[in-house]
Amino acid sequence: MFRKMRRSRQELSREESIDVLERGTHGVLALMGDDGYPYALPISYAYKDGRIYFHSAVEGHKIDSIRRCGKASFTVVDLDEVKPEEYTTVYRSVIAFGRIRILDDPEEKLRGIRTIGDRYVPENAASGHSEEIGKYGDGFAVIELDVEHLSGKASLRLIG
Repeated sequence: MFRKMRRSRQELSREESIDVLERGTHGVLALMGDDGYPYALPISYAYKDGRIYFHSAVEGHKIDSIRRCGKASFTVVDLDEVKPEEYTTVYRSVIAFGRIRILDDPEEKLRGIRTIGDRYVPENAASGHSEEIGKYGDGFAVIELDVEHLSGKASLRLIG
């Protein structure tokens, strides 16, 4: 179903690709937007156990796009160092493909938002981020991307 990487020598292992996701703090989520146009947006996230979590307003272009099409991709660039004197770039990035959905179940939603909270405010993990989450009530959405395929690539200079 998913294409094999053309330059397979530059392909990252699954473990290396997961490391990139775990290090990153933001990426670009690509969805099917209005009138068939791609809709790609920069967004913060948290990765855990094969799933990527995002938080969002409860309505808008992103939410409409997810409701329209349950497939998405998400890209994280881990390294991008331009070497102008060599006309090249030293890079490392991953693309995750999968099924995306808005979490409706309260327990799933809580698990997702806590995963995000643990990623960005680990010092509040023991409290389950209850105080901050409580401030928003139902005023936010939690989105989950279940990763079906993960592809990572790095410049040959990093591969060795």
